Amino acid sequence: MTFEEIKDRALTEWAALENTDKPRIIVGAATCGRASGALHVLDRVKAELERHQLDAIIMQTGCIGLCYAEPLLDIVKPGRPRICYSNVTPEIAAHLIEDYLIKDNPQPDLALGSMGEGSVAGISNFFELPMLKPQVRIILRNCGFIDPEKLDHYIARGGYGGLVKTLKMTPEGVIQEIKKSGLRGRGGAGFPTGTKWELCRQSPGKIKYIVCNADEGDPGAFMNRSLIEGDPHSVLEGMLIGAYAIGATEGYVYIRAEYPLAIERLKLALQQATEYGFIGDNILGSGFSFHIKIKEGAGAFVCGEETALMASIEGKRGMPRPRPPFPAQAGLWGKPTNINNTETWAAVAAILHNSAEWFACYGSARSKGTKTFSLVGKVNKPQLIEVPIGITLKEIIYDIGDGVAGGKRLKGVQTGGPSGGCIPASRLDLSVDYESLTEAGSIMGSGGMVVLDEDTCMVDFARYFISFTQSESCGKCVMCRLGTKQIMDTLGKIARGQGTPEDIALLEDLGKQVKIGSLCGLGQTAPNPVLSSLRYFRNEYEEHIKKHHCAAAVCSGLVRAPCSHTCPAGIDVPRYIRFIEAGKPDESVAVIREKIPFPSVCGYVCVHPCETKCRRGQLDEAVGIRMLKRFAAEFGNGLWKQGVKAAPPTGKQVAVVGSGPAGLTAAYYLARLGHSVTVFEALPEPGGMMKVGIPDYRLPKDMLGAEIAEIENAGVKIKTNTRIENPESLLAQGYQAVFLAVGAHRGLKLGIPGEDSPQVIDCVSFLREVNLGHTVAVGDKVAVIGGGNAAIDAARTALRLGAAEVTMIYRRTRAEMPASDEEIEDALAEGVQVLFLSAPTKIAQQGKQVQLECVHMALGDVDTSGRRRPVAVKGSEFSLVFDTVIAAIGQQPEVPGELTTGGGNTIKVDLDTLATGKAGIFAGGDAVTGPASVIEAIAAGRQAAISIDKSLGGKGEIDEKLAPPEGELKPLEEAGEKRRPVMPVLPLGQRLCSFATVELGLTAELAAEEARRCLRCDLEEHE
Repeated sequence: MTFEEIKDRALTEWAALENTDKPRIIVGAATCGRASGALHVLDRVKAELERHQLDAIIMQTGCIGLCYAEPLLDIVKPGRPRICYSNVTPEIAAHLIEDYLIKDNPQPDLALGSMGEGSVAGISNFFELPMLKPQVRIILRNCGFIDPEKLDHYIARGGYGGLVKTLKMTPEGVIQEIKKSGLRGRGGAGFPTGTKWELCRQSPGKIKYIVCNADEGDPGAFMNRSLIEGDPHSVLEGMLIGAYAIGATEGYVYIRAEYPLAIERLKLALQQATEYGFIGDNILGSGFSFHIKIKEGAGAFVCGEETALMASIEGKRGMPRPRPPFPAQAGLWGKPTNINNTETWAAVAAILHNSAEWFACYGSARSKGTKTFSLVGKVNKPQLIEVPIGITLKEIIYDIGDGVAGGKRLKGVQTGGPSGGCIPASRLDLSVDYESLTEAGSIMGSGGMVVLDEDTCMVDFARYFISFTQSESCGKCVMCRLGTKQIMDTLGKIARGQGTPEDIALLEDLGKQVKIGSLCGLGQTAPNPVLSSLRYFRNEYEEHIKKHHCAAAVCSGLVRAPCSHTCPAGIDVPRYIRFIEAGKPDESVAVIREKIPFPSVCGYVCVHPCETKCRRGQLDEAVGIRMLKRFAAEFGNGLWKQGVKAAPPTGKQVAVVGSGPAGLTAAYYLARLGHSVTVFEALPEPGGMMKVGIPDYRLPKDMLGAEIAEIENAGVKIKTNTRIENPESLLAQGYQAVFLAVGAHRGLKLGIPGEDSPQVIDCVSFLREVNLGHTVAVGDKVAVIGGGNAAIDAARTALRLGAAEVTMIYRRTRAEMPASDEEIEDALAEGVQVLFLSAPTKIAQQGKQVQLECVHMALGDVDTSGRRRPVAVKGSEFSLVFDTVIAAIGQQPEVPGELTTGGGNTIKVDLDTLATGKAGIFAGGDAVTGPASVIEAIAAGRQAAISIDKSLGGKGEIDEKLAPPEGELKPLEEAGEKRRPVMPVLPLGQRLCSFATVELGLTAELAAEEARRCLRCDLEEHE
């Protein structure tokens, strides 16, 4: 039978399938689909069809790429478009058969999209979906559309047409076509495919080999597996074309044994292609003969390297050998050999079927065509994608992958697998092509792409990949065998908090030497994850070394419990929670006071970063750490005082400028160390932003006053209404050290015309006036510009002052508001309105009111923070009239004296000691960091106390032992799913008439119940 006859038969069969009068049900049953339950869905479909006595065609396909949406089930009713349903369970499948096949209800709410001619109301076009629109399917052209076990399906869609065209050309002509296409090897190095073929063809010898490298050993990579499972004949056809071009008569597909489904379908494809006369002797009567064998590898990563792969095929241990000679000269059994990646062969088949010009119209100037990637990691929509080379990382992660999972910030993206490098979020505009990735310190690799979020520790990340390559090293090269081991040991040392500054230089030097001294690509690229993470995230290595701190709370050698480790002040969270569980709030508050002098304040207003790392959150919800802290502070008493030890007077005097959380914390601990401490406060009352920046309904001032009184009881003197203009004057008065904790009390301007109107006030001034008890009239209609906690406080305060309508105007979306979720929810519940994606542009006086001109915003490109930058929408201007406009877009410190400042008018200090450029003067808190949280300011106060005490000759030892030892612990309850309790709150009807506290606190029963949810991470075994 001629090829034309075979093709006609295949087209007839395909047309009959496409135009059948029976419904068709298509199930994605590749490995990813099966892992998600596709075969269970398939069984249910068959059972339901039998139960309803329906005659339908059932077809299995390969992976169409949408891994996050598996299992996928598509239904095609005669004369209708194909409808794709995602995340289908057996129960959903049963409903779809009854609702759509029988009742003709396509269930748009369950549908992902439709394909083919026509449309269905309420269902989008499949390939117009955001994650698919930027993609171009050349390699994956048949995956998800054909039954990979039916050769006629492949032929009907143009399969083996490239081979037929090839057999009518000269081998040299085929090579020139590939060279003209610009195709580069998709296995990682990106060597021009046509040039590689030409070198092999020019090598003397009658026996030559073609090899398909389908080893794919990168963790998280599944491009080659999915291609072979979904379209094995495209790979075989590409190999046939390549064999004809270089003059090979025998080929091998080297595939790892861990791919059973891919191997099964590959074997079937070989059998079918042989039966059709596409493989074997005298192929299609052309006189060209070619045979293919399958070699199953044992999973050694090093066998992805060409010479190691060939050694494995020859039955030897998979180890690389020196080059030259190159495989094109002396490869398998010493014969000229051409090796290309699975994806490269599939591209070859497409190029010869279409044309070199067609292929070259995709991609960039230096890198033509498309590339498949397995997009995985901390991304909302992990999937197998195929995109034009030259697309940016930003487009891949945000347009196709739908951004970072869980609303987290993007930290970086790892390309190229264990041999690649990590590219930071600041370089998201990087073009994904061979040269650009190499310049950035990474590689294209075979196509692994792992998205990393803010919870990724770069030291741990580098250690994971280097441990992989180290264990996969064949051991032949000294530098690879021992160098990677030394790198891994050094990273482990740093991860345990035992590193030294010299270790960073050692890692850089070792990495460079391993790259130079290794024989094969494994060793030459193994240091990439380490070197790239050092290049872009050196600060994390330094933090591990200098502060013994892992910001992601994952390095077990440093982290006893993620919550305590994440707390800026290092409070022993699990221990105080266990005391609450045991009914001992007094002991619990003693544990808290071992680290901070403001347990009540933090119990009310802490932003609880500890909860973001709580491992319980991976099961159901994070433990309510803040609400438990408040319970302890409310129900504990003075037990902690029994453990306080007052140091003898040192005779040293310290001045603290500012009585906020940083200043008072430093003052408290310095006084405990025996120093004479005086706090100078410009405002009439102490407390700083705790007093004048946080409304009473969130932080009762009697609670704050009580904790400030305890600080005064420790010997701290507080002088209010005393502004310090020059901190050096305090040194002249006899103080041996000065700590500037002046906070950030100056509100920022909006930067728009008309903002000097008397109806426009800044948030800081507004809250200060209210909290000091002054009368503030806001009128009926109030606008608040901003989306942080201060903006929320201003909006809720305005309601309590009698405003009938309060509107917040925020230029981003709800998901991006920096305010705490609970604060946002409370504001909305109280009646605050929020205009998202809106920004003010001008303020115009209108009698006693102001007209606020605004514009709608849209989220545009991603900025260096990993968030989409809001941009104005042309022609979307609108105006609103208000009695008062409150600007809450940020604040800055007012720095006394002549100190070096940086961005936001913050004071520049040595971050390890908080020392300024002036001898004896230290600074910390918001004055250094810009507006931050109370707990961060407290941590700065602790750091300042340590540094100042050391500068005065002390040891800087401020930690206290105030709680008794724990008794015998009850067994940990089984960690079944259990949600955290809802904080009792003041009824809505009672809130706006006063500044009464909204959160009412937990009862003893609720607190004990919540405490029992703690997983006791601090008691786990650690390395």
